[in-house]
Amino acid sequence: MKRSEIREAVFFLTFEKFFTNDTTESVIETAYEADIFEMNDDVEKLFIAVDEKADELDKIIAEFSEKRQLNRIPRVSAAILRIALYEMLYDDKVPDNVAISEAVILTKKFAFEQDVQFVNGLLGAFFRTRNNENSGN
Repeated sequence: MKRSEIREAVFFLTFEKFFTNDTTESVIETAYEADIFEMNDDVEKLFIAVDEKADELDKIIAEFSEKRQLNRIPRVSAAILRIALYEMLYDDKVPDNVAISEAVILTKKFAFEQDVQFVNGLLGAFFRTRNNENSGN
């Protein structure tokens, strides 16, 4: 499976989890049973990792969302943002620009047009802030 396919499958799982009180394991089990998209160990690992950091990632989303409160952000966009932020913070194999680009691609595919600019802008602001902190500025 390509990384973009893994990311898309994790998006489906992350989005689904917004609508259920099911455990992460139950969401994974349901995905295997439904057999609507490909599942594998890489999908499971990334989904579990993103879900474990959801509160932290949501705080970052809330901090960098200038015009929308967290509960007003469409769940499609929130799911995509969680994955991208997780990759930017915790996955050294994924360059920040790739995480942002892939998030924009997912947003174009699954969200409304105005959400593309929102997702790109939020991730870009986070990227710039993080790079300024890391460079000592």
